[in-house]
Amino acid sequence: MSTFNSDFRRSTVIALLRIEGLLILALGLLLIVKGLATSGAIEWFVISGILALALVGGFGLLFAAKGFKAKKMYGRAPAVLANFIAIGVSKYIFEAGFWWAALPLTLYAALTIYCAISLVPEKN
Repeated sequence: MSTFNSDFRRSTVIALLRIEGLLILALGLLLIVKGLATSGAIEWFVISGILALALVGGFGLLFAAKGFKAKKMYGRAPAVLANFIAIGVSKYIFEAGFWWAALPLTLYAALTIYCAISLVPEKN
């Protein structure tokens, strides 16, 4: 039973991290395209900053998911830290009056943190 729970949490955190990583990459691309298409007055250093953060964040979470899939624990810290940041971001989203976006983000991040922390490393 314990192995089933551990395997289920591992597959859950892998799926959650992959979805989160792909969403960050897509959001970065959307912001770049929107910035270029709307006014054309967006500065290149702003675009490069968005691109750098989206690439580092998105691929970092995908790399963390790869670590969980390989049953290595090097993916735990980036997964937990990124989702604590997401909870902080959801606080500002809530204060802006978008509670309907803040609540799912908070629940998603909390579930990911729980699944990532609750996995116990296996002994070799």
